[in-house]
Amino acid sequence: MAKRIQYQRLVWLGLLLCLAFAGLGYRLVDLQVLRHEELSAKAQQNTQHEYLLESRRGDILDVKGNLLATSVYVKRVCADPTLLGTNQLEVATLLAPLLQTNEARLVQLLTPTLRRITNGTSVTNVYNRYVCLSKRVPLETWARIHSAMTNLTFGVNEKTIPKPQRVFYETLRDKAIFGEDEQIRSYPNQSLAAHVLGYTTVVEKEVDDKPVLEIVGKDGIERTFDAKLAGVRGWRLTEIDGKKREVVTMRAEDVEAKDGMNVVLTIDSVIQHIVETTLAEAMEKHSPLSASGIVVRPRTGEVLAMASLPSFDPGNLTHIDLQLLQNRVISEMDEPGSTFKIVVVSGALNDGTISLTDLFDCEHGSFFYAGRRLRDHEPYDTLSAEQIITKSSNIGAAKIGIKLGQDRLYQYIRNYGFGQSTGIPLHGEIPGWVHPLKAWTKVSIAQIPMGQGITVTRLQMMMAMCAIANNGWLMRPMLVDRLEDHEHPPTKYAPQRVRQVISEETCRQMIQALKTVVSPQGTAPKAALEHYTVAGKTGTAQKAEKGFYVNKFFSSFIGFFPADHPELCISITLDEPKEGHYGGQVAAPFFKEIAEAAANYLNIRPEDGDTAPPATPVAPSVENSVVKTAAARSP
Repeated sequence: MAKRIQYQRLVWLGLLLCLAFAGLGYRLVDLQVLRHEELSAKAQQNTQHEYLLESRRGDILDVKGNLLATSVYVKRVCADPTLLGTNQLEVATLLAPLLQTNEARLVQLLTPTLRRITNGTSVTNVYNRYVCLSKRVPLETWARIHSAMTNLTFGVNEKTIPKPQRVFYETLRDKAIFGEDEQIRSYPNQSLAAHVLGYTTVVEKEVDDKPVLEIVGKDGIERTFDAKLAGVRGWRLTEIDGKKREVVTMRAEDVEAKDGMNVVLTIDSVIQHIVETTLAEAMEKHSPLSASGIVVRPRTGEVLAMASLPSFDPGNLTHIDLQLLQNRVISEMDEPGSTFKIVVVSGALNDGTISLTDLFDCEHGSFFYAGRRLRDHEPYDTLSAEQIITKSSNIGAAKIGIKLGQDRLYQYIRNYGFGQSTGIPLHGEIPGWVHPLKAWTKVSIAQIPMGQGITVTRLQMMMAMCAIANNGWLMRPMLVDRLEDHEHPPTKYAPQRVRQVISEETCRQMIQALKTVVSPQGTAPKAALEHYTVAGKTGTAQKAEKGFYVNKFFSSFIGFFPADHPELCISITLDEPKEGHYGGQVAAPFFKEIAEAAANYLNIRPEDGDTAPPATPVAPSVENSVVKTAAARSP
């Protein structure tokens, strides 16, 4: 009987062992075969880690290499509240003065929130493992935070407490507060050239299912060259140990980030400062809605300065008025007024329709044409074509336009670039408005030559004047000189000719007439320079509201010097100035101030007879010449 019982026990034991081995075998098959891919992926996830390596956004420099925009590394200070236990107050007390924030706010952020599960039990919310305490923290401040956390004590002798508690405090000091790398965009000169530089914003993007912060250009050069400035992100695939530390010897991939390229502008920060300082004086003296200034090398189209006031600080856009972000030089269009007379007079001279000595009856200041009465600001009688420029006669310009004819006038308007974008590499440029010929009224041929019935941007008007200073060649405005990186030679940009609008001979005649504008007999004697001959044109455009002209004006002066060998062309515009409104009164003096300071800074040689050397010509590009000879007649 006893042996029988023993045999039974052995059988049961054998069966149990067989079942155990069968279960173990099944488990091995399940782990090694059926769930191999799933478990292998989890193992890799636990031991392998991919780090994203951020690229540094490139700098924006002026033509002399002075820094206009750069990227600064900072820290985003974060916390894992689940690692703090009940020590929120101690940590908040430590961090509040370093982060310059409220202690009660930090206590609230560092306290984990709870959520209820189905049986009514409260558990810590999993999302509490990450909370942002402060952004854009300087590296020096982060170093002090890290040092303070390392030395933080909790009023207990950690040598005498159990090991789990010691580990808790060590983890709290080491991991509860951590920093994440980020970049901020810094503008060392604050608002200098703000409308050219633009501004950036920080956005959160998903990269390989991971949230990353990225600086994105929103306007100006920051936007146009965003891809070049941003660079290329790198990555590192490596193994980590149980404490989440990298095992360097087990790196599988290590692709370095490629920093963004530096963008070197044609802007000269000294001239930019001169222009902005002068415009600030104009704003204070005349209280216009806005004031704009542009400085261009007419031979190359290089923009040395471009400013519009009021302006803004691209590094501080908190509570900013969105209207301040608008670059009025390229994004506002207005009737140009008398500066536009250079188009009709140069076109008529170029076609041989008139000469500078031809006389025109200016009707003693009042001219009735096509049912509309045109007026001059003075009651002129007979003026030569040159004197029409000198005195800025509306009636004289209208009669030249009538003689030229609407077909040829329209062609010259288009050839000068009106109604088209200039191609400057800035977002938001508008083309202005040029009515097609079929939409012209009977009076258009008389109104447009005096700068009414057409809208232009301030940059378009500037480039048209530069064409006269540049032997008739219209240039594309050039704002970027080159792109630089650390691995390749710089990418240099070259000046670009668009087309030749008028002949060199016509330009000489126009310069002869434009010189008289700054004479005592002209409309802008306040623009005359002591050591240089100036050629220029005033503009005083009456503004229209709801289809009617009102007592508000858009005042401007555009001029270049030395007149016969131009080095700089300068445009000044004031929108609704007070205390005077004629361009020769309110804009010309500020042209003079900028011209004298810029000439002194650039060491432009004072004129000495006809010995000044001509500027170096630029090779043709873009479009074929459309110039007509002076002997050609309008159809």
